[in-house]
Amino acid sequence: MKRLLAKVAIAALGVLTLSAAQAQQQFINVLTGGTSGVYFPLGTALATIYNKNIPNAKATVQSTKASVENVNLLEAARGEIAFALADTVSGAYTGNSDLGFDKPRAKLRGIAAIYSNYIQIVASAESGIKTLADLKGKRVSVGAPKSGTEVNARAIFKAAGLSYSDLSKVEYLPFGESVELIKNRQLDATLQSAGLGVASIRDLATSVKIVVVSIPHDIVAKVGDAAYQPGIIPANTYDGQTTDVTTASIPNYLATHAGVSNELAYQMTKQLFTNLDSMVAAHKAAAAINIKNAPTMSIPLHPGAEKYYREVGAIK
Repeated sequence: MKRLLAKVAIAALGVLTLSAAQAQQQFINVLTGGTSGVYFPLGTALATIYNKNIPNAKATVQSTKASVENVNLLEAARGEIAFALADTVSGAYTGNSDLGFDKPRAKLRGIAAIYSNYIQIVASAESGIKTLADLKGKRVSVGAPKSGTEVNARAIFKAAGLSYSDLSKVEYLPFGESVELIKNRQLDATLQSAGLGVASIRDLATSVKIVVVSIPHDIVAKVGDAAYQPGIIPANTYDGQTTDVTTASIPNYLATHAGVSNELAYQMTKQLFTNLDSMVAAHKAAAAINIKNAPTMSIPLHPGAEKYYREVGAIK
């Protein structure tokens, strides 16, 4: 009887120990984008970093439709950290109805401004498209529905005096699907807002001859949003692209929500910057992440992130 009681006590202790460990587990859902974009490989690297370096972390990666879906998921506390474009995040925080936000997403908080996206309009050479004006009457994919890319497409087209009605066909597709349609001659061009060297466009450039369409900097200025800055897609970013191409660049953010604890937000910020080499190994776009610029965001920083920046002197 004594032995039986001892075994029961040991088993009960084991259950209690397991329950305590489970209670301390830190669940981190990393919200990214399509698998052929830049968010996904960087999000995968970030989850790996968190699992290795944050005690009791259980980090997972969720592929989403990117920026707009991500900020809505954060607001609903269905993710702990997300990649999103700066214009989408600021529009969500203020409740910009033109971007589809019926009310402010007031729970959004900043972790870091990271690398910039570049709006990359790529056409098959055989389409005859060489300029923005040449898109009229053509078949164009403008990004997944309600995505940050599609928000960017509307802004650039409006600044250039174009509308979707000027196109012969508008497709709302993720990067990978857009590329496949161009390969199959079912689409003429795709607009993709992503880091330089995005896998989808690299894949397209190795399959067909492409033209990277310039967005002149005077058009960028006409957008009228400070998030849109003049940018350059350097020569040879993609096969067959032999010259620099002017475009618009937009900062990317890592965002979280107010319900995330200060300690977890602190650790998510710290581990990002102390393991940047792993992020760069996942995608070269991460090489542009700079802690000096990271705290400069259009939404309030999470107090946990702010604590880290003050520790390292990025905020005085």
